[in-house]
Amino acid sequence: MRCLYLDLDGTLLGRGASLMHDGDGVPTMLGVRAMEACIRAGVEVFIMSGRRRAQVSEPARLLGQSSYAFEIGAGLVIDGEAQWLADGMVPDERGTIHDQVAASGAPALLLQRFRGRLEEHEPWNTGREVTHVLRGKLDADAANALLEEQGHGRLRLVDNGVIGAKGKTLEPGLEPLRCYHLLPRAASKAAAVATHMRARGYAPEDVIAVGDSREDLGAAQHVGTFWVVANALEHDPSLADTVQGMANVRVTEAGYGPGVYEAVVTELVAGP
Repeated sequence: MRCLYLDLDGTLLGRGASLMHDGDGVPTMLGVRAMEACIRAGVEVFIMSGRRRAQVSEPARLLGQSSYAFEIGAGLVIDGEAQWLADGMVPDERGTIHDQVAASGAPALLLQRFRGRLEEHEPWNTGREVTHVLRGKLDADAANALLEEQGHGRLRLVDNGVIGAKGKTLEPGLEPLRCYHLLPRAASKAAAVATHMRARGYAPEDVIAVGDSREDLGAAQHVGTFWVVANALEHDPSLADTVQGMANVRVTEAGYGPGVYEAVVTELVAGP
């Protein structure tokens, strides 16, 4: 194994986005030990996250890593050099890509049409360069059909998994809420993984990935083995049917950091 592609929230990080706790808030060092095992074995750890750039660059730096993907792979940094995977959209005189998406009217359209089921994911929707972050519960396919119908086919709404936040303007009974990202259609964690693999010269058999959402699972098409942490199936039981037909996808027995440790140790012990 030469590289681990790794999601943060809901995967490596447990309750309260803590590296030192599991999903129930029980202290654990297994996530840390997974990272130590990778570093000792010379395995690159590439974080792929929906978080803002600054929220990903700091964990990457703490792990001694120089490459990572942020905002669902719309932004990618390889050895300190940033690039955009946004279907040709780049920051320009119109502002950031985030500004350009706002100016299209697509975020307002979704918030209006799905009022009561969707709202801005405050305060994590601020300071972004590309994606608009929303929370609630809805059919993402229906939202994307609406975008296409209204002339916003260049964009898509991505379900990035369950979150612990509470709604402010949402209808009661929607919990657990899910996090959604509105971003350029070409942007994805899978595209970021493929781009990084080409830059490094990694073959699929050289790398694995660990995640907890359907968006993370897209990377399975590029890596040797994709590991789904057990808590992902608890939050979205329909994932079990999805992964059943995917030959290179495995599900950990543990969730969160302990699940990452399980995946890493299993792959390191297996060897070439």
